[in-house]
Amino acid sequence: MTDRPRERGRGGGALGVALALGLAIAIGVLVAALLVWPRALGAQRIVGVAQLIAFRAPLALGLALVAIVVGSVVLLLRRRAARVRRVLGVFAIVVAVAAGGNLAVLLARGPAETGAVGLRDGDLTVLVWNTQGGATSPAEVAELVLATGADVVSLPEMDDDASAEVARLVGVRGVRMTAATTRAVAETSTPSWIPTSLLVADRLGAYRLDGSAGTTRGLPSGVWRPVHGTGPTIIAAHPAAPLTDGMDDWRAGLDWVRAQCRTPHPDLILAGDLNATVDHLDLGACRDAAVEARAAATGTWPSSAPAWLAAPIDHVLVGPAWTVREVRVIDATGGTDHRALVAVLAKG
Repeated sequence: MTDRPRERGRGGGALGVALALGLAIAIGVLVAALLVWPRALGAQRIVGVAQLIAFRAPLALGLALVAIVVGSVVLLLRRRAARVRRVLGVFAIVVAVAAGGNLAVLLARGPAETGAVGLRDGDLTVLVWNTQGGATSPAEVAELVLATGADVVSLPEMDDDASAEVARLVGVRGVRMTAATTRAVAETSTPSWIPTSLLVADRLGAYRLDGSAGTTRGLPSGVWRPVHGTGPTIIAAHPAAPLTDGMDDWRAGLDWVRAQCRTPHPDLILAGDLNATVDHLDLGACRDAAVEARAAATGTWPSSAPAWLAAPIDHVLVGPAWTVREVRVIDATGGTDHRALVAVLAKG
């Protein structure tokens, strides 16, 4: 008679442990999916998740540290806490898997080479460098343009006077380029004065800003088309950052980028600080040059952090007519908080 209540108690305890384990596994799998491949759940643009997955290397390190700490606690717990040990053990394993998943994504995307020396030859070289307003001088930009042999230069946060000076400085060295700037900003709750500039080599012909193509909200982007209809369509883009009070502007900006890539001109080139990694982007018919070159794991922002810890938010996107020869991330030489990114392209 006295043994039966104990048996029922043990049975209830076992059921409780099983339920706790099941709940821990379910929550762990969901969190792991959100932090490794949130696109599968359509969560890549949700506040919190969007910011975390932009920094996959620190995220992987953080998750690994949590797994080690929890695993150590499991080993230190006494046997009388077997139920707690099981739950914590499952949690540690799931967190470790999430850390490994982020590391696997980084390894698959690959590190970029650095420096401008020894770039491969191609038909067109594209340079992206967010100059952080006046933090980077025209002389510093001109030096990098000449060092990389860039034909197309996207300069988020550089104004018309500074970009014209860059064109003048490279012209003195025999490289003829034309500068253009856009300040147009679509309706937003946080309007900005920050411009976006573009330099195009004169050998590509004359270009005109297409006002009918619209722009991104919060920060300006522009679509430049060849005046005579021959040559690539060039887009200098700078969507708003995913700040907690500006997520709608950020999403709208990425939607604008997606619209440009939905049915792009075959030789379209879109370059800029997109304030997003490839995890956040819907590329449509465009391709990310860094992904194509297996150089997409090296971060461009902030430049104060090691490149392997930083977020790869500066991009060159290309249409189907282009083959990517090489992509490099170049350490900032000016006062900007961004590293520069250079892509060498070939036709066909």
